[in-house]
Amino acid sequence: MSLTSESKEDAEFIESVHVSPHVRLIRIARPEKRNAMTNGMVIEIGRLLRVYKDDVNVRCVVITGDEKAFSAGADLKNMHKFGSAAVVNDVRRAAAWEEIERFPKPFIAAANGYTYGAGNELAMCCDFVIAGSNALFGQPEAKTSGMAGDGGTQRLPRKLGPSMAAYMIMTGEPISAQAAKEFGYVIEICEPQRTVERALEIAEVISMRGPLAVQAMKACMRVAAGATHENGLAYERMMVVRNQSTPDRAEGLAAFSEKREPKFTGLR
Repeated sequence: MSLTSESKEDAEFIESVHVSPHVRLIRIARPEKRNAMTNGMVIEIGRLLRVYKDDVNVRCVVITGDEKAFSAGADLKNMHKFGSAAVVNDVRRAAAWEEIERFPKPFIAAANGYTYGAGNELAMCCDFVIAGSNALFGQPEAKTSGMAGDGGTQRLPRKLGPSMAAYMIMTGEPISAQAAKEFGYVIEICEPQRTVERALEIAEVISMRGPLAVQAMKACMRVAAGATHENGLAYERMMVVRNQSTPDRAEGLAAFSEKREPKFTGLR
């Protein structure tokens, strides 16, 4: 079986759930492998996010695994079978990670248990993480003389600071949910059976806010990570002006004046 044909079959391990009119849940469903991800699974996540990006009804997305594992990382047996170079350099995989990284709408990780390797890199692509008390976050690649290859060396220093990132990447040792919270990576810790429920509660709150304004603010925060202070402020001002002319902004102001709940459409 080729890498391409196996990728198509592995898409079935990624489930999409229509939670409410404006919230979608992506579930990594490969429990027998601790939700280890193959190229096909990454590609399917990217495909779903591309669909959600263009669907005006989708305002927030939550991604999760199960109570024992968000994802234990890349499937090493898959890499051994097809060769690490073929797996990592698959252009479809790279394109999917770009879709994940650049998803413009609110994206929340609900992480329980093992959140390792590519699983940790996936969680770091999200805007924030709700963690189960049993969650462990790590980049264990050094233990097999490998490297974090889906953005771990770039995202982890930004999430946790250079010293903690260096410790995690060089030792391959994970950190607990509590430690991740202390470093600001995790924003809330729940009992594992409630992690997804809590993430969806927050997603529903976000879905009631002005969707275009939320997306514009996400874009501004993304720019802030790499821009000078002055350039970041200039970008923010540009986005404020753009947002000011949307129908949702007019509706928000009218609803405030009329003391009622706004009815946002997400249309420009």
